[in-house]
Formats: sequence, C-alpha cells, structure tokens
Amino acid sequence: MKTQDTFKFAESHEWASIEDDGLVWVGISNHAQEALGDVMFFQAPKLGQQVKQGEAIAVIESVKAASDIHAPISGEIVALNEEMGTSPEMINEKPYAVWLFKIKPISTESLVADMNVLMPLGQYESGPGA
Repeated sequence: MKTQDTFKFAESHEWASIEDDGLVWVGISNHAQEALGDVMFFQAPKLGQQVKQGEAIAVIESVKAASDIHAPISGEIVALNEEMGTSPEMINEKPYAVWLFKIKPISTESLVADMNVLMPLGQYESGPGA
C-alpha cells in the first residue's frame, strides 16, 4: 500500500489509492475517523456490486453517529476487508493503513476521469479535511 501522500481524497472524506494490481483501495481519512469518534460497526457494500462515483454504498457507525461511505470511483466491488467485521475500531488507529474495500475500475479512461475529480492530500487538508 502506498502512503497518504499518494492518495486522492473525495469531499465526502474517503481516500482512494491505485495499487500495483490496478485495483483502487478505499478507506476513510483521518479527519473522518476523528469526526466519527470510536468506530463500532461497518456495513460493507456487496461483493460484485457495481458502483458509481459519489454513490453512497456503505455505512460506518460510531458511538456518535452513522455516516455513509461513498464510492470515490466507478467500478465493481471486488474485495472487502474482512477484519472490519470483527475489529472496526482499527480504522481509528490507522485510517491510512486500513482499507475498507477494493474497486475494480470500469476502464482506464473512467479511472483517470474519476481520479481527476478527487483531491491530493494538500488540497484536501486545506479544504474539506481541514
């Protein structure tokens, strides 16, 4: 996994990382986990589910609130982090090391277009993640 310096961020506080296998790993930002507080539950999307960029596809719940997780890119859900089912609190400990699910992009062209909508870390931290 790459570092958060290479991640791209959605205004809705998800991060996306294009990995060497061509899949996009998705998690939530440090700002999001701090705002949520202690995470207690994660309702994952379904494997094989087709998602569109910006669509609410999962839910993360904490002692304070429940929050939708949005797809940062369009594609197909191809992997879920099974540890989130038994240890969702790990997202609070290492938000940039813990991925929630992986998306296989529709195509290279759609991936490039979707990633161009997202923000690099510096822009995210000075805007929505400030």
